Amino acid sequence: MSKKKTIIYFYTKNNCKLCEDVKQLLQILQMNYQFTIVEQNIYKNDDLLEKYFLHIPVVKAGDMEISAEEISFATLEQFLQEHLT
Repeated sequence: MSKKKTIIYFYTKNNCKLCEDVKQLLQILQMNYQFTIVEQNIYKNDDLLEKYFLHIPVVKAGDMEISAEEISFATLEQFLQEHLT
């Protein structure tokens, strides 16, 4: 029986260096944690654009989010540890 991977939503936009850096961190963390990254460009959804415009990139698991102001390798890893089941 295969274990279902948790979905981590990654809200981003084009031409965002910080977004690229966070995506690399997520890919590195995938080596140790089982999750699937669902990347969503906020410019393709008006609701996401309105909600996240000033906070990109944002990583979301369930109802919890971590945004650009809080993201580092350590905080992202802690966030994943707390939200992956």
